[in-house]
Amino acid sequence: MIALPASRKSFFRRLPRFVLSFSQAPTTDPAENSAKTRIAIVAASVGTVFEWYDFFLYGSLAVFFSAYFFPPGNESSAFLAALATFGAGFAVRPIGALIFGALGDRIGRKRSFQITMVIMGASTFAVGLLPSYAQVGLWAPVLLVALRLAQGLAVGGEYGGAATYVAEYAPEGRRGYATSWLQTTSTVAFLLSLVVVLVCRVAVGDEAFKQWGWRIPFLSSAALLAVSVYIRLKLEESPIFEKMKAEGRASRRPIAEAFGRWDNVKRMLILLFGITTGMTVVWYTAQFYCLFFLQTVLQVDYKTSCLVFTVGLILGTPLIVVAGALSDRIGRKRIMVTGLVLAALTLMPSFRALARFTNPALIAFSEATPITIAGDAGTFSVFAKPSSDADKARSFFIRNGLSYEFTAASDTPSVITQIGARRLEGFDESTYKGALAEAGFKAQPAQINFVGTVAVIVWMLALVGMVYGPMAAFMVELFPARIRSTSLSLPYHLGVGILGGFLPFVASALTVYHGNIFAGLWYPIVIAGVTAIVGWFILPETKDADIG
Repeated sequence: MIALPASRKSFFRRLPRFVLSFSQAPTTDPAENSAKTRIAIVAASVGTVFEWYDFFLYGSLAVFFSAYFFPPGNESSAFLAALATFGAGFAVRPIGALIFGALGDRIGRKRSFQITMVIMGASTFAVGLLPSYAQVGLWAPVLLVALRLAQGLAVGGEYGGAATYVAEYAPEGRRGYATSWLQTTSTVAFLLSLVVVLVCRVAVGDEAFKQWGWRIPFLSSAALLAVSVYIRLKLEESPIFEKMKAEGRASRRPIAEAFGRWDNVKRMLILLFGITTGMTVVWYTAQFYCLFFLQTVLQVDYKTSCLVFTVGLILGTPLIVVAGALSDRIGRKRIMVTGLVLAALTLMPSFRALARFTNPALIAFSEATPITIAGDAGTFSVFAKPSSDADKARSFFIRNGLSYEFTAASDTPSVITQIGARRLEGFDESTYKGALAEAGFKAQPAQINFVGTVAVIVWMLALVGMVYGPMAAFMVELFPARIRSTSLSLPYHLGVGILGGFLPFVASALTVYHGNIFAGLWYPIVIAGVTAIVGWFILPETKDADIG
């Protein structure tokens, strides 16, 4: 093993030799092999953290810059459009999975995720330089969508390569544990994005952050990109791929081979419908939608919501590794299906508990003061600017985190709204605010049960751990080595891209349409429940599979 340079040399001169010394093919020394596996995990995970960090910045900052890149006039519509653009980045992930997954099977796992990292970093940096709608008109949303699509392509190729790389380095019987560290990278990146945004906001002040400070986290990603690329350039290829290449077993046409064999296509369908769809909605509900819910529906201020989320993520993230390690002992399938069942049963009560812990006055007001709206429903749209009085009334209450019952009444000349005992005809925002104030409504929570809120977040991270922790090992074990990267990447990103990427938008739209702040949760609940049933019957157990 290559000795480390003298301590007086700089860290950046020592790092490549340190990494290189542990990235050669496995030896017969168990201690040395264990050290090499750890370094492979760290190097792959660090790069993946930075890449996910870039991707999550958009989701974390959408509430701030949504009005800058879309036509002005309706904040709710601009925010939903920003969430839809966020989802567009997920929609192209299957394409990135095909392109870069095939590259991973042809030229190597390491090279493919180096390319994706550069694309992701450059796209994220460019978002920080984008002009606003006021400056360039429709070019602003067009450019933003283009950069989101580039990010989606990059992430589509990153995960499969990194998961395959780590699993092929891990010793037999420890793949669940080894790959579970990679599974924590998305949560760690989400946490990192929240912390960086919070620090920047505190440093420049709320007003300056709203005007221009939101660009700083995007621009700062250039430094993270440089570090991650530097580390990954020093890694060697996975030993299984090198052996396969040396023996002439590497696939020359991985896409054709992956889709030209029914037994392999069947594995893809099992992965897609047996676990990926359910895992996706659980992950995004427990983290992204939960944060959106806190900030926009429960109206918890940004600093407080980030603080409780930071603590919850720190305490809950290790549960992903616990679940991955446990899957090495009792199997992947049992843990993942159990997580799906628990998610379907507990997401609704978890969010209701979250509401009572964070804004009990809002929930008490909603229960004591029923709100009904009667008016024309023909023009309502989650994208369009409210035009009728009925549209404006519905948008008003959702912006204030209040549920209502809507009745379509075409014979009503305007809109009739009942707030408790008070009846209002027509729509005037100042009048509505006055009526709410008279009824005892207070928008911002006066007190938050910090321990209870964190406990709910930790519980939802436990659900994430069960469905997500063993999943990377399961996917790698499911497919043959020669077409592994291509095969696992596509179904994974189909589920994540189609169902997960649009979850914030769909859930928000359901909430607006039905007039109930918890209505959006039925989307992940139904999908998780159906996936649990399907997975119980079709998922194989893979923990003892030979992946060579």
